[in-house]
Amino acid sequence: MKVFIVDMERCNGCYGCQIACKDEHVGNAWPPYALPQPNTGQFWMRVKEKDHGQVPKVTVEYTPWPCMHCDKPACLEAVPEAGYKREDGLVILDPEKVKGRKEIVEACPYQAIFWNEELAIAQKCTGCAHLVDAGKLPHCVDLCATGGLRFGEEEEFAQEIARAETMLPASGCRPRVYYLNLPKLFLAGEVWDPQANEIIEGATVSLTFPGGETLTTETDDFGDFWFRKLEAGMYFLSIEAEGYAPVEKTGIRLNESLNLGDFPLKKPGAL
Repeated sequence: MKVFIVDMERCNGCYGCQIACKDEHVGNAWPPYALPQPNTGQFWMRVKEKDHGQVPKVTVEYTPWPCMHCDKPACLEAVPEAGYKREDGLVILDPEKVKGRKEIVEACPYQAIFWNEELAIAQKCTGCAHLVDAGKLPHCVDLCATGGLRFGEEEEFAQEIARAETMLPASGCRPRVYYLNLPKLFLAGEVWDPQANEIIEGATVSLTFPGGETLTTETDDFGDFWFRKLEAGMYFLSIEAEGYAPVEKTGIRLNESLNLGDFPLKKPGAL
């Protein structure tokens, strides 16, 4: 059966996949799988954008988000006659049988089904079934310049799937879109000398995890430090630099990525 692989480390947020979907489906009907996608209001493949951190320590997460082509699709459990799951794993909403069945839109926990008011039908990503039937790749995958989107047989991607994650696993839908390298949380800050009014390069910054594990890094050319791929929890931070009194920060509660701000280090005896 087919699967999609989304490698978040390769995605640069170009929106090429989202545009490719529009290019393939707006103004084009692909019977028996889909009627034309409206020009506005629907994104069968959409790129979700989320900011992490606080200015000036900010990263942007881009997440390609198609239909998840679930093994246990909530849409078809809600309206069984509305479509079917193909032998290759793609989930299809039949344009004829889904007419007037607006309730199917709310059934999808991934918010990947859209309502076409003009045609009075529910619509979603088909996995470009018409292209797959012709031995081609879905258009979004074919146009992904970085290799962040891949598509193929489950066995082909067995190693990636073993270390991948799925979205909303608690839904019980068993999605067939697998995500690699999903972003975790980060802690960042800046170390500087208030007397000299300069940043401090090469300061040793240690972060102690819940459970006692410690990560260590050094401040960069801008005096910044970053700890990435962290889990939520309580952390302890210490900063040391030659010729300066050490600084500690306890009780750092991490529920979202944080810019801890500036850490001024003072030389012993300095006012």
